Parts: sequence; structure tokens; C-alpha cells
Amino acid sequence: MTNEELQAYLAGEFSNAEVKQGKQYIEMLVRAADLHETAVQLKMAPVLSFDYLFCLSGVDYPDTMQVVYHLESVTHRHIVVLKVNTADRVDPLLDSVSDVWQTAKYHEREVYDLLGVKFNNHKDLRRLFLDDTWGFPLRKDYKDEVRIVER
Repeated sequence: MTNEELQAYLAGEFSNAEVKQGKQYIEMLVRAADLHETAVQLKMAPVLSFDYLFCLSGVDYPDTMQVVYHLESVTHRHIVVLKVNTADRVDPLLDSVSDVWQTAKYHEREVYDLLGVKFNNHKDLRRLFLDDTWGFPLRKDYKDEVRIVER
């Protein structure tokens, strides 16, 4: 499937999502409430078969946190970037997709550890690198009281 065909298919299948051609891959922005259902459909639909989550990262924006999922279909050799914004930047919360892609288990823990995004239904959501005395050091409003990080 070409990028144009993939974009047209996704736009038709996921009417609540914003689908567009990004600089390199097709990008799909979904509502937080639709995240888990969309993830299941992206993986299970035979024509899509996005069975490989190769990157999950968090982004701190002034009004929201965004989680970005890079997905690939090993079978069909196409890639999509799934994006979702949290409703709240202060206490960000999204549904976990670790039951859809096992690799999300540790990626979600890293985003939680460094940005403070919590994931509903994650079976082991705890800090991955830092202890609980730290805040969330990748947030733009993080205060480094002991000046560990020099700017």
C-alpha cells in the first residue's frame, strides 16, 4: 500500500481522527478517549496489521502532553505515526496500549518516569530510572533545585 492509499484508507476508516501526510510518514491524531480502540483496530485489521511498535515517546507542549507512537506493519511494510494529546497537562492521563503491543510496557514506564504521563490499566506503572523523590525532569516547568542539570 502506498502512503497515499494508506492515508485514504485511514481517513475513511477512522473518521474521528485527523489523518495527514507528515514529513516522512502518515500521521494520525486521535482523541484520548479513542486511543485504545484505535490501537486495537490498527493492529488487528488484516489490511493494516500494525504489529510492531518501534517507538513511543512523550512531548511536553504548553497546554498538553502528547504521546507519539511509531507503528510498523512487518507484513505490509508500511508505517504510521499515531499521536494523542492528554486532556490535562498538570495530571496527564491516557489509556495504556501495553496489552496491544508488549513493547509499550517499558516505553510507557519511561514516559511516566520522565514526563509524568500516567497510563490507565498499565499492569506495572512505576518509575523506571528515577526514584520517587524526583519530579519529572523532561517537563519544561521542571525545577532543578540542586543544579544537577546545567543550562
